[in-house]
Amino acid sequence: MDQTNITTASDSYNIKIPAFEGPLDLLLHLIKENKVDIYDIPIAVITGQYLHYIEIMKDLNLDVAGDFLVMAATLIHIKSRMLLPVDEEAPGEEQEDPRLELIHRLLEYQAFKDASLGLREREEEWMNIFHREPLKEDDEAVTESTEHEPYLFDVNLFDLIGAFKKILDTAPPEVVQITREALTVKDKISHIMEMLENNDTVRFEDLFNEDRSRIQVVVTFVALLELIRLGLIRAYQEKDFGNIWLINPQKKETQTTVQG
Repeated sequence: MDQTNITTASDSYNIKIPAFEGPLDLLLHLIKENKVDIYDIPIAVITGQYLHYIEIMKDLNLDVAGDFLVMAATLIHIKSRMLLPVDEEAPGEEQEDPRLELIHRLLEYQAFKDASLGLREREEEWMNIFHREPLKEDDEAVTESTEHEPYLFDVNLFDLIGAFKKILDTAPPEVVQITREALTVKDKISHIMEMLENNDTVRFEDLFNEDRSRIQVVVTFVALLELIRLGLIRAYQEKDFGNIWLINPQKKETQTTVQG
């Protein structure tokens, strides 16, 4: 991937990765994306893809924590051990799979994530239980427009980066520096918010319809990450690796208030 620096004036535009999304989240994302057995991880493939994601994150000026680099070194170490010939004369306990410790960490982490998700879903169910007044005639149109909305769930950073990678792969290669004079993240933030003012939801891919040059794609994605970080936009998916939809949460709250 060509190096692209995103700057606003003289300072780099850096975005911090949410603390709850770390290297184990990225590994679980790659395991799901490749549809592989967590007990039999193709370490060479996953390591290559993991390092590629790290490259993308650095190119986007995302603040890559040291934990990601430690995991990268761990994966490379496991990969090197997997390449060594098996010592058939060694006792069975000394022939332990080099991936075993990592597998245990992933399984334990996934269990905690599942438990946390269950508690969160239960909390949201209780929050949605409230007394509802009879609808007025003026409210019927609003209700009809929301009755058939698909069930959506939140996406994480790596779902977004995966979708971004697909868009970026179709962009022509360029080696440029994006400056305030050429194109700013602030401009793209305004443009995205305008799109969501005119539409209840916007598909992720539709953000890049106007111009798929590498500059536009990268800056648009950085603007989107900033909007999500600020809580001005939420991103949802219909299913794993399905379409990603962007929603203005303030607009949805206003609609719910009207219906209540």
